[in-house]
Amino acid sequence: MDANAKKTTLRMIPYGLYVLTAAARDGRVAAATVNWVTQASFEPPLVVVGVKTDSHAHGLIKETKAFALNVLGKGQGPMAFTFFKPAEKQGDRISGEPFRAGSTGSPILTNAPAFIECSLEATVEKGDHSVFVGKVVDVGLAKAPDGRPDDATLWLKDLGDKVFYGG
Repeated sequence: MDANAKKTTLRMIPYGLYVLTAAARDGRVAAATVNWVTQASFEPPLVVVGVKTDSHAHGLIKETKAFALNVLGKGQGPMAFTFFKPAEKQGDRISGEPFRAGSTGSPILTNAPAFIECSLEATVEKGDHSVFVGKVVDVGLAKAPDGRPDDATLWLKDLGDKVFYGG
């Protein structure tokens, strides 16, 4: 297989951007920008997310059996870049962003336009990422988007011509 063709072809898959969060009862938190996310079932409502196996979030999700996906909106590119780096919790902020605890204890970023909170249903561990299947236990909208809901989501391509993940 041609390595350059593989990279280019896999980068043709479009991605929205989300901040994946998880929290332990002892106060440890993880937050990371992710983009390998999709809905997997209507009933029960299931979503899947790919998470790097060596990330702090990976271990916390396996430990707590819960996570949240905070949907990033158009114009929130700086927040996406913030969570490309390891997160730091200080009081009621993670890496400077205010949050509240969701029903599972996962951090919900208050400046995100929407969130999806999940309990962990299954894990597929293959390669350098694991796929976590989450049952949706709560959702929230800051306000209903104008037009198509997916047009309100920040896309990876919105971060610039040189920003890629995958391939």
